[in-house]
Amino acid sequence: MRGAGGHGFAALQALACEGWRLRLLTGLEESLRLSGYRRIAGVDEVGRGCLAGPVVAGAVIPDLERPLPGVDDSKCLSPARRRRLAQAIRETAVAWAVVPVTAAVIDRINVLEATRSAMAQAVARLSPAPDCVLVDAVALPESQVPVLPLVRADGLAYAVACASILAKVERDDCMVGLDRCYPQYGFAGHKGYGAPRHLEALAAYGPTPEHRLTFRSVLPRQGAARA
Repeated sequence: MRGAGGHGFAALQALACEGWRLRLLTGLEESLRLSGYRRIAGVDEVGRGCLAGPVVAGAVIPDLERPLPGVDDSKCLSPARRRRLAQAIRETAVAWAVVPVTAAVIDRINVLEATRSAMAQAVARLSPAPDCVLVDAVALPESQVPVLPLVRADGLAYAVACASILAKVERDDCMVGLDRCYPQYGFAGHKGYGAPRHLEALAAYGPTPEHRLTFRSVLPRQGAARA
């Protein structure tokens, strides 16, 4: 009985801690709601520092009346948990969108502007439209509604954490698909980042059409034969 009681208390304690964590994570959104905002969107991107593949932005207006246990910065979650939470976010959100911007566009307009474009497009696809936007670090100067850029917002705001999860799952799926097209690069494992295996493949095979040719780690290898 003592063991069962101890287990029950531990479960109750974990539940209370998660409830408190979610209350802290939704604190910014709750403050904005007190100021009159009702549809608060979070926006985040994944893949900005990669050598290959798209930048993907996610935008979410979550249902703040029923926050999902476990939602956090996508980098803090396992792939399996991210996938489960992504499904729950899509099912419960007031609105959500994900937008990829390709490596070719990144090369043409630079990665910051490609990130900004992906984020702006994701926000524009939300229906109903938000009346306030929280975004991870990047300003969106052409927005028609107030935008609050915050450094590391995916760990500070529930809506941005939700967006980071959707963007990460979408981009990971994209990179797994590219791995089937270019298996020698190992995209399914490193997701396009500059891992040793990736750099070795670039040196051996040269860049693919999915590589960002304006990135320094890719440029020196442009003379190699294309895959």
